[in-house]
Amino acid sequence: VSPGCRAAPGRFAYKLLHDLFANYSSALRPVEDTDRALNVTLKVTLAQIIDMDERNQVLTSYLWVRQTWLDAHLTWDKDEYGGIDSIRIPSSYVWRPDIILYNNADEHFGGSMETNVVLRSDGHITWDSPAITKSSCKVDVSYFPFDGQQCRLTFGSWTYNGNQIDLRNQLDTGDLTDFVENVEWEVLGMPATRNVITYGCCSEPYPDVTYTLLLRRRASFYIFNLLLPCIMVSFLAPLGFYLPADSGEKVSLGVTVLLALTVFQLLVAESMPPSESVPLIGKYYIATMTMITASTALTIFIMNVHHCGPGARPVPPWARRLILHHMARLCCVYEVGESCKSPQRAPGGRAAAGDVRAAGESPGEGQVGTEVRGCPWDHCLCHHDALLRNVGYIAGCFRRHRANQRRTGEWKKVAKVMDRFFMWVFFLMVFLMSVLVLGNAA
Repeated sequence: VSPGCRAAPGRFAYKLLHDLFANYSSALRPVEDTDRALNVTLKVTLAQIIDMDERNQVLTSYLWVRQTWLDAHLTWDKDEYGGIDSIRIPSSYVWRPDIILYNNADEHFGGSMETNVVLRSDGHITWDSPAITKSSCKVDVSYFPFDGQQCRLTFGSWTYNGNQIDLRNQLDTGDLTDFVENVEWEVLGMPATRNVITYGCCSEPYPDVTYTLLLRRRASFYIFNLLLPCIMVSFLAPLGFYLPADSGEKVSLGVTVLLALTVFQLLVAESMPPSESVPLIGKYYIATMTMITASTALTIFIMNVHHCGPGARPVPPWARRLILHHMARLCCVYEVGESCKSPQRAPGGRAAAGDVRAAGESPGEGQVGTEVRGCPWDHCLCHHDALLRNVGYIAGCFRRHRANQRRTGEWKKVAKVMDRFFMWVFFLMVFLMSVLVLGNAA
């Protein structure tokens, strides 16, 4: 092929461009009959989800937008121009439909990139342009972090009504072939629907194409960083009842756990929109914090019972029967040196009789009385009144001391039984709350 033949198509392209735009205006709608609507076909390809701002309810996405229409003023016979069937020219040369994103949330109103259009000999124009869009999206965080969102992208003409531009979608769904997977969101689909709406300002219909982006959150990150730490911290709260009352750390543990949950609650609140819809994990935090507050208050009450002094009243009969007998067996709480497998002391047995004797009289008191009653009057020193008064005073002090010890020990055992009982109750509450949260998430 000679060099002149290779240059011939280039000269035809220059001649074609000059002939087409000699008397062409890009300001007017390119139709032969102004009473007929111009068909514009729209196709949207989702390339990437850049960001989902739940707090401001804004979705930032990267789209490829394809618009196709027929320009009746830009046709030619390709045989007259060296067989040229299509040319690529700047999009500013031709008339373009003013298709915009209705629910745009970008403060700069950035449109599509000024790319070239493909012009064919039959007048069909294809305009492919990438665009980074910020669209408003109503975010429902009721089931965060196990939530799904539906974000709509509504495209339509801003000035042309349905009698001038008939906007239609090329496919029934958005194109996800070249979608780049997002680390936080999983795209379930992108169906497209055509709507014809009559607004209050105008009597003419305005068609639009709405793409609904179906998203589901990948919850693994939030499970390992927000949910599991909360569950583990929650299981620490009932262990405060297991701590000995004399350690002085029972209330400190409850307050520390409450502060830890408050920090997690603030982390969740910072990323959520300030709406009336409370997220599922937020409800779990609030319920857990309420439970820990109640457990701390009960711990303070139980410590007050534990530290009842010698001047406290005796344990009421109903409390002795309910707490020291039934609840103690249920919670497996026994005296020092006993266990769940050790035999119970019979109430009327020898041990009980020994306790009564120990509580009522001092060791050797009966023997002293016997010796007093049995010793001869003139051969024993027990007949001295001063010695008898001293022995009686010592025995009385010893009896009062044993009675106070027994009363204090009963109150300590009451506190210990209540500790064990509430420990199992709160363990059960934490387990049920965790199961309910996971069940609602499922």
